[in-house]
Amino acid sequence: MDWQTRISINPDILVGKPVIKGTRIAVEFVIDLLAQVWSQEEILRNYPAIAHEDILACLHYASATLKSEKVYPLSV
Repeated sequence: MDWQTRISINPDILVGKPVIKGTRIAVEFVIDLLAQVWSQEEILRNYPAIAHEDILACLHYASATLKSEKVYPLSV
């Protein structure tokens, strides 16, 4: 899935947080709902402005972001 077609980052919307295109629903918010064990059906019922593919795009965005994260050990 190409998450770039469904996720946008615009400094004028939610201070530049990644959101589902055409909404003010942040990727972070959708991931938090899933972490709180909301089903996709519950999310779609409560937020009709988004689609199943938007939820998948949020997951793909989170995955891509985590894969690009670098961790550097600190010497103690």
